Amino acid sequence: MNKDYFFCGVGGSGMMPLAMIVQAQGNRISGSDRALDQGRTPEKFDWLRAHGVALHPQDGSGVFSADQVVVATGAVEDTVPDIGAARRVGAVIKTRPQLLSELFNAAPTSVGVAGTSGKSTITGMVAWILDQAGRAPTVVNGAVMKNFASAAQPFASALIGGPNNETGLFVAEVDESDGSIARYDPTVAVVSNISLDHKSMEELRDLFGGFVDRATTAVLNLDNPETAALAQELAQTLPPGKAITFALGEEEADMSAHDLQPLPTGMTFELRVRGEATRAARLNVPGAHNVANALAALGAVRALGVDMDQAVAALETFSGIRRRLEVVGTQGGVTVIDDFAHNPDKIAATLKTLHSFDGRLLILFQPHGFGPLKLMQQAFIEGFAGLMRPDDVLLMPEPVYYGGTTDRSVGSEDIAAGVRAAGRQALALATRADCGDRIVDMARPGDRVVVMGARDDSLSTFAAELLARL
Repeated sequence: MNKDYFFCGVGGSGMMPLAMIVQAQGNRISGSDRALDQGRTPEKFDWLRAHGVALHPQDGSGVFSADQVVVATGAVEDTVPDIGAARRVGAVIKTRPQLLSELFNAAPTSVGVAGTSGKSTITGMVAWILDQAGRAPTVVNGAVMKNFASAAQPFASALIGGPNNETGLFVAEVDESDGSIARYDPTVAVVSNISLDHKSMEELRDLFGGFVDRATTAVLNLDNPETAALAQELAQTLPPGKAITFALGEEEADMSAHDLQPLPTGMTFELRVRGEATRAARLNVPGAHNVANALAALGAVRALGVDMDQAVAALETFSGIRRRLEVVGTQGGVTVIDDFAHNPDKIAATLKTLHSFDGRLLILFQPHGFGPLKLMQQAFIEGFAGLMRPDDVLLMPEPVYYGGTTDRSVGSEDIAAGVRAAGRQALALATRADCGDRIVDMARPGDRVVVMGARDDSLSTFAAELLARL
């Protein structure tokens, strides 16, 4: 191959793993990032430089040849200097979903993990089971997989398969929010759940329906009404065996989990697979939602012929995904937890899991944009108001905003006011630092502080700083 690829936003959670995989295929990698120019997360860019990635300011200076392939996020605007430079020199421009789907579709066997919630965790579970089964998959995840992270690989959101990926097995988290799911032709299509997030339900039904139709095998969740409807459609139109269904406590599903018992750091459950003896299973990640994620992963590897006993054993040593209910530490009896929850479904899963155990929650929720806040305003209010306990407190800074054109008519105070009107405690403060000060003042032994949000790597730094101040 040996092409020159320039990644615009190379430090992003979606871009970095893709850049590493393209580099492993023998290509030269360079890139730019707004976070680099602003001095944010310097350790990430030092790591990229040390791994042979040439970094440039995001001013167009790194794009100078028609032979370069310039890779942009799906949402990139022509006002970005790198894109302007690419147009001037005649370089090929590809979006991240375009490039990822080309690599994915070129693989002889592929697993696409889709759904509104749980994608990164299911992708990580599938990656770990396949790795432990000696299948050497190539994996692109949107988050760091803790099982593969080390001092040498701190940003393990990608996994490079066997030498030259000769296993031909490619696993990727697939996104519906930008419609790019329509590009993927998976061998195995996993759909965890479908709920309102970035698009209308009508659009989502079309996108997920097409994704499942193009697959050889679909792994579908009967607990979610939308994915259950997909499973029903498949049952009517396609030969038996096209769908592997899963559910919590649902005998009708091909794979089901029963007798769920929460542990402080995990779950135990009984796994029932149609036609097989019941197995005892254990996870070292907490919450019923992670049992559902485990069933999805087991369904995917079953479709690839992995032995079930081996898969269940691998899941017991799955250590989770960075920023998914990740305990940062405990100081003075107060525990700080870093979590990626940013839509109503994910927030509900986190709050339900944490409320399995006693203790007040101090919830810092930084919305990941003004657009999602406006789209899901009512769902956010109902979600927090319905799941917070009377002594829990919600604190919200304004949404993440990196510039560009966006409707900013709904802000954090609109959510906080709605939660207060429903009888729960909620505050919107001007900055995240203000929220941090208030949390440090309020925190007392037995509390759990949850730092929630997406699209901002500095949230983890903020969580660690909060722990230090406690």
